[in-house]
Amino acid sequence: RKYILNIHAKGKPFEKEFNWEKVARRTVGFSGADLENMLNEAAIAVARESRKAINMEDIEEASLKVKLGPSKKRLQDKREREMTAYHEAGHALIAHVSPHADPVHRISIISRGSALGFTLTPPEKDKLQVTKSEMIDEIAVLMGGRAAEELVFGELTAGASSDIERATRMARAMVTDYGMSALGPMNFSPQYETTNYSKAVGEPAKISDNLQQKVDDEILKIIEAAKNKALKTLKKHRKQLDAVSEELIKVESLDGDQFTKLMGMDKAKSE
Repeated sequence: RKYILNIHAKGKPFEKEFNWEKVARRTVGFSGADLENMLNEAAIAVARESRKAINMEDIEEASLKVKLGPSKKRLQDKREREMTAYHEAGHALIAHVSPHADPVHRISIISRGSALGFTLTPPEKDKLQVTKSEMIDEIAVLMGGRAAEELVFGELTAGASSDIERATRMARAMVTDYGMSALGPMNFSPQYETTNYSKAVGEPAKISDNLQQKVDDEILKIIEAAKNKALKTLKKHRKQLDAVSEELIKVESLDGDQFTKLMGMDKAKSE
């Protein structure tokens, strides 16, 4: 990644003390095209504002624009701001106290793309494998926003639709593909016959309706357990949830260090 960054950085002005190591950590998971677009966006921003050099704030804004889209008009409605702040704080808090979840990099109620707010938890390093514990914690993080809405407002919003979709997709993969449920190490996805060249032929073999119901039950069980875990955790740390949400409403965006300070405790780590 550093090599690709160096290639696309040629010809662009950067501050003298620019931290390339931090940029490399910030962009874990970025493709070569993402890195190129990010640096180009940062250079355009500097030129537009008639400044001489790219700084880390330019990189942060450019990376958000590449991954999430440009920022939009700020939320004006008081209740909408509060609900969005608690929703994002719910995600962030669960990520912070879950030992197998990635650390919080940024949390914001500034709208980007189709989202009213966002919580970024990029991995600290490239991952070639994922464990069951990591997937369970990730689903709990995804359910953290919905759990916060329920806890604080006694209400549910459509803003959790993307979280629910991702959680369902992950839980389904755990059951049908990875053998990470009580049903055991069996693949429950449609099975195709293949040729010697791995080309699928014919109609896929499907599991029985009875077994499909068991698969669906296991998926729901994983998601419900994650949501209940998130709700219980938010109740335990309600003081921190309120503190993060209230600060978000004031400043709209918090970086990882600011968030950790408000939490008043270090990120939980697996043993």
